[in-house]
Amino acid sequence: MSVSKEENSKRLRYIRLLGRFISGIIAWLSKAEHPTKEQYDQKVDMNFRFLEKNEAVKLYKDEYMELEALGQKILDFRASDEEIETIKEELFYAQNQLEKRVNARRYKKSKHDNHASDGW
Repeated sequence: MSVSKEENSKRLRYIRLLGRFISGIIAWLSKAEHPTKEQYDQKVDMNFRFLEKNEAVKLYKDEYMELEALGQKILDFRASDEEIETIKEELFYAQNQLEKRVNARRYKKSKHDNHASDGW
């Protein structure tokens, strides 16, 4: 396998594992009825061990850099002594902002489309 293909496969694997790590924590926080800080710490530790096995790769796109920053924020909250409600609010807000940025790039409002005025 060539060097660039190997780097691309490592990068894709890292991005997928990072996304899986983040989505697992966010999904758990949204479904848990009464989460505690100890449960959060255990969940982060369990999910992080898969990400830890893989080598971290330098990411260049803004979307992936923000994904990596969100993963780091999750780990930072693991080490902090914040309340679980504060952690939950901040992580949901950060995840929402990331999704909004990704969706803004993917979808274009029809009023900005050049073909929208053809029927007038």
